[in-house]
Amino acid sequence: MIAALQVALCLAFPAFALWAANKSKLVEKLGPVVLCYGFGILLGNVPGLTLDRDASLHVSEAAVPLAIPLLLFSTELSSWRKLARSLLLCFVLACVAAVVAAVAVGWLFRAETDEWWKVAGMLVGVYVGGTANMSAIGLALSAKQETFVLLNAADVVAGGAYLLFLVSVGQRAAQRALRPFTATGEAADAQTPRAKPIPTHVTVAFALAATIVGSTVGVSLALFGKVEPPFVLVAITTLGIAASVSPRVRALAGSYETGEYALLCFCVAVGSLADVRLLTGSSPTLMLFVFGVMVTAILLHVALAAAFRLDADTTLITSTATIFGPAFIGPVAAALKNRQLVGPGLTMGLMGIALGTYLGLATAWLLRAATS
Repeated sequence: MIAALQVALCLAFPAFALWAANKSKLVEKLGPVVLCYGFGILLGNVPGLTLDRDASLHVSEAAVPLAIPLLLFSTELSSWRKLARSLLLCFVLACVAAVVAAVAVGWLFRAETDEWWKVAGMLVGVYVGGTANMSAIGLALSAKQETFVLLNAADVVAGGAYLLFLVSVGQRAAQRALRPFTATGEAADAQTPRAKPIPTHVTVAFALAATIVGSTVGVSLALFGKVEPPFVLVAITTLGIAASVSPRVRALAGSYETGEYALLCFCVAVGSLADVRLLTGSSPTLMLFVFGVMVTAILLHVALAAAFRLDADTTLITSTATIFGPAFIGPVAAALKNRQLVGPGLTMGLMGIALGTYLGLATAWLLRAATS
């Protein structure tokens, strides 16, 4: 009975979180992700209530593989070529900065936690792509659930501070090191806005994502005799990108939003697995780890952008796309008073989601190999 109730709450609470975000300015500022994590953690730490851990694990392990292809279906690979050369260069520099920062900070923290190389890879995933990439990498590397919850909590705090900086004094501060933005006319149409979700399209997208996940799991069982998370998650990412080549798949209105909803279900489930006593005991180390990687990645990205004479707005919108993902492009572009970069920003955010898992896993495996 408790397991069925847990699953129902994991699936239903995200709908309430999205509704509340539309009704309350406070909830909108916090964001549905924070609300879902908070509810999950609260649920998992109610005195006298014993949850079915397996039920939460099953939801969390199913949500991420389904979310990845759904998020990628709307990616238009041909639009990557439409980005101005400076935008593509800035995106590459942001990815390089994230990897270098994770490697450097991870190496400093190698004596603090036995999962340091996993954490470094997960942070590359989130600071190139997003939460889906971080959780996919964590699953692939068999990271502890508590580690993921801590990383996400630290990322929310660090990311919130950086977002406040971006929408307030970010542009003025960046222009001290970078030249002002000059409109090029190349960027405006790099990504078309997503259409309003259509129920039949959502059904088709979900069925296609489920088929990709099911077939990948089947191949893993046939090849290895068991489900191998690294193989499954890399294959799912690759098939999701491949499916996006089809115009019919890209036209499925609501696939991206459905992927986001799956991630919210994941947030509730993984939050319910968190033991506050464990979080309190290990939080400072991972908090410093996350802050160190994010701050180092941002500063290195700005330094590289200055070396290549890139402009402030392009650098800030690229940083937003990689660190926060597509959802935050609009608010930051509005703060920059630069609507021309909205389309390219969305495209770069989707590129980050497509590449984050690969770069994160490569970073983690490189660090593990270097110490073995």
